Amino acid sequence: MKSIFKKICISSDHAGYEIKEFIKDFILRSNISITDLGPFINKSVDYPDFAKKVSQRVSKKKSEIGILVCGSGTGMAISANKTKGIRAAVGYNIKSTQLSRQHNNANILCLGSRLTKKKDISKIVSVFLKTKFEGGRHTRRIKKI
Repeated sequence: MKSIFKKICISSDHAGYEIKEFIKDFILRSNISITDLGPFINKSVDYPDFAKKVSQRVSKKKSEIGILVCGSGTGMAISANKTKGIRAAVGYNIKSTQLSRQHNNANILCLGSRLTKKKDISKIVSVFLKTKFEGGRHTRRIKKI
């Protein structure tokens, strides 16, 4: 797998912990660096706390992009999008993920561990990491957000 990004961070809640670990291993096996912002054990946590860690890191440009995993992906996306400059999108499938990068320049990918098949996760992550923002008319629209 190739990535257009060099600085990636990842986090989850307890429902997304196993998928977070799977994604982290997948990215590391591709010789791409990734910063894990927790949790580091599989116990109950509050997803807004971890969404905030990733969104603030991306907002401050300490990471170029982030990946968040919870049960549906929605809670993480809602929480992350509260941070200025964040465009978090739930990657439901390959096409929605691709469009989130091409048209919305999404800088955080949110995944639902209870809704997305494990066999599809690596494909979705790969698409997110390699898809470029198209710019043009989309830039004008993003500036309005």
